[in-house]
Amino acid sequence: MEDFELLRREKRRRKAKLKFFCLDVPNVPDFNKEGLADGFDVNNSCYPSRLVKSTWGDDYDIALYGRLGLHCHNFQKGTNFKFVRWEKFSVISTAYDYVYVTLDAKDPVSDSVFSFQTLLNEDSSSDCPVMWSTLACRIKCDDRVDDHWDDTAVDDFYKGAMPKWLSDEELARDNKKYYVVRIRSSGNDWLHLFTEIAFFSKTNNVKWARDHKAIIRKTMDGKPGHMYLKL
Repeated sequence: MEDFELLRREKRRRKAKLKFFCLDVPNVPDFNKEGLADGFDVNNSCYPSRLVKSTWGDDYDIALYGRLGLHCHNFQKGTNFKFVRWEKFSVISTAYDYVYVTLDAKDPVSDSVFSFQTLLNEDSSSDCPVMWSTLACRIKCDDRVDDHWDDTAVDDFYKGAMPKWLSDEELARDNKKYYVVRIRSSGNDWLHLFTEIAFFSKTNNVKWARDHKAIIRKTMDGKPGHMYLKL
């Protein structure tokens, strides 16, 4: 509530400043009182606040963010929700990009389609590992998101440098490694998803296709809806 109160105070300050300079200030409704979720349904990071419109697009990266959110929910809740299509998204950029995605998901058990929300934080650059953090994954509601990642709850073992891919010679010498090869069971959809995420991160903005190798490390901080991938 403190963050929303600070935001409201800042809006009042800006509005008063605009009135002082005799500028026309539109009468903007308080979206927070209309059952709309901050970030997903309304963008409160700008002034005046703006509704996030439904576009029903087919951008691959937005679909990938949505599918990762569904995987996080399925993993933590034991569900088997499937991605149908994304409805809308908004991006709030600070030091990182926060992508709020609203999508249609399907429950195979009840054969029902419903609205689902997921928040993804992306931190990547050309000289650093790709880092995706899912900070919310839930059936649509207007509750406030806990977007604070609790790094103190993560074991130190998972905070070190990423391991490097072993050479063919090292793999041939060591027979104690474990592999998953050509698994087609629907219960292992996450393998295909993680492969797509790795391939997307390696080939985004690259003109020529080629083979790639990638290591993905998944960690959690114990909070519902939180999952962290580092590539």
